Amino acid sequence: MSGHDTAPRRSGTGEHAPHGRPSGAPAPGRTKGTPERAASDRTPGGGRLPLLDVLRGVAILGTLATNVWLFAGPGGDSVILYGTDDLSPFTPFHADPSAATLAEGVFRTIANGKFLALLTLLFGAGLAIQFDSAARRGARWPGPYRWRALLLFVEGTVHFTLVFAGDVLMGYAVVALLVAWLLTRSERTRNTVMWVSVSLHVALMGLVTAALTTLASGPSAVPREAVELYAHGSYPDQVAFRLDHVVGLRLEPVLTFGLMVFMFLLGVRLFRAGAFTDTPAGRAIRARLLRWGMGLGVPLTAATALAGPDWLLLDRYVVAPLVAVGLIGLIGLLLDRASGTGPVASGISSLGRMAMTGYVTQNVVLMFVCYGFGLGLADRMADTGRWWVLVLWAVVSLALVTGAQLWLPRFRQGPLEALQKKVLSRAR
Repeated sequence: MSGHDTAPRRSGTGEHAPHGRPSGAPAPGRTKGTPERAASDRTPGGGRLPLLDVLRGVAILGTLATNVWLFAGPGGDSVILYGTDDLSPFTPFHADPSAATLAEGVFRTIANGKFLALLTLLFGAGLAIQFDSAARRGARWPGPYRWRALLLFVEGTVHFTLVFAGDVLMGYAVVALLVAWLLTRSERTRNTVMWVSVSLHVALMGLVTAALTTLASGPSAVPREAVELYAHGSYPDQVAFRLDHVVGLRLEPVLTFGLMVFMFLLGVRLFRAGAFTDTPAGRAIRARLLRWGMGLGVPLTAATALAGPDWLLLDRYVVAPLVAVGLIGLIGLLLDRASGTGPVASGISSLGRMAMTGYVTQNVVLMFVCYGFGLGLADRMADTGRWWVLVLWAVVSLALVTGAQLWLPRFRQGPLEALQKKVLSRAR
């Protein structure tokens, strides 16, 4: 995605000048709007940071693991508008205790919010990479990055309108502009914004959860007309539905704005600390992330997921980001042990290098496979159990990874990444 796909090239020394300026890079001016300092992801061997590419690929497959249930369920992505019951991982199991619904609950619990939070954090790290690149060139900041953020917002608007109501790109674009400006401020300012944002976010999620658990309310469900629209309606009618309900369907990025700011800035902080590098310091940071993220996140996830729909917001928007931090440590550990050279790591890394294309493609594929104007599998398979959704996730995941591996040896970037680069080159 934008903000992820540009990794600075290495000079081969791996040394740094004081105050974070890469050795040999031109010292940026101190006028307002110019980077005050820059971190570097350089390693002595040069090239990209392998862990970042793998993490992006995992995040794309993980968001697919969440979104596939929205496309495959009654009413498609309109469930975002109508209620939390169908969004809660174990709701089907409570209604029909079986091996299939248990597997669904476990799978959705593992995916719910974790990889979205990871993707958000990685976007922040990508923003720090672009800031670093601008600093080495002595370029003003944010400068042309504003065009990149504007294009990302346009891409998100198109994606929301034509494909998927759960789009994240629009929210990322707005937060990216704020964080891009914060990168020109002092570290103290960034830390203050970072912790105030997450504190307000946790307080908001806590208040809403308290209200949901104390106020009596019956089970919520998707209206029959919405189910019929996605099962048998036309594509233009679905587009019109999203536009008619744009306010309700776009509440998620508004409610989670503070969380996104926090995760962006956390990504910047981890990148600058060297958390993604193949160094003793990087491995030590990842080990701490693994202990804290998984040690606290996994039991809290089990508790909030099993507590029921009223606890969904805490599960998805408070606990899940903690697990996402642990995933960096876990995936880093696995990559270290596998030396990052196996076919699985290579394939996921390829997908990570064209993350924007992968993210949009997976939703386009699911739309045509599941909705009535396409193959209509969501309606056709509704009475066959839930195993087919797991199979669908596996098939689409394999197709994305295979497609990325076939594409990148022939082209330097994914299709959407190349289009974005071409548009931005003209905008400047």
